Amino acid sequence: MHHRPFQYDPPLEPPTIIYEDEHLVLVDKPSGLLSVPGKSADHKDCLETRLRAIYPELRLVHRLDHPTSGIMIFARTAYAQRHLGLQFEKRQTKKTYVARVWGKVIGDSGRINLPLICDWPNRPKQIVCFKYGKNAQTDWEKKEITDNITRLKLYPKTGRSHQLRVHCLALGHPILGDSFYAPNAAYQAATRLQLHAESLEFRHPDGGRSMTLEVTCPF
Repeated sequence: MHHRPFQYDPPLEPPTIIYEDEHLVLVDKPSGLLSVPGKSADHKDCLETRLRAIYPELRLVHRLDHPTSGIMIFARTAYAQRHLGLQFEKRQTKKTYVARVWGKVIGDSGRINLPLICDWPNRPKQIVCFKYGKNAQTDWEKKEITDNITRLKLYPKTGRSHQLRVHCLALGHPILGDSFYAPNAAYQAATRLQLHAESLEFRHPDGGRSMTLEVTCPF
């Protein structure tokens, strides 16, 4: 299945700053806003550009998919960017996501361990590939089932592109509203991708103290 056409209509409301100091800024990214500028002129409006209007020195650390909402961290100095970037690279950060998925998930928790690689003819889609794929792991925990929809907490151990979306699909339970991977019934069951970056635990670049910040899930 080819992914559905991409129409960029970013939300108008300004980004919500949830924490800031002289080293970093944490923001609640709304669904429907690109993290960084796209290639075409009409994809220039993005979270990074909007924040640079407030913090001209802003530096990118990581990204969230355009339809995913939730917590993102940016650096305000080159040192903070290196420090935070290494934490992501070495998997020293802890991320928690909330997802609503299609169907009734069996079991209370588990681990998905499936390597991923870009599906080049259909990029940016990703596929499971045991021969060439990069290691990708996601722990999941079932929270509740309503009708034919399950709410999960997802704890990615790696940070591959589209990891949570492909892993949920591989589990047999695509994320609702997913324009890339969900079949029609699951895609049409929500007006947006039901994936939210709820919390981030990291070490502060200045002194290394552990910090955990949360953003309430909007669905």
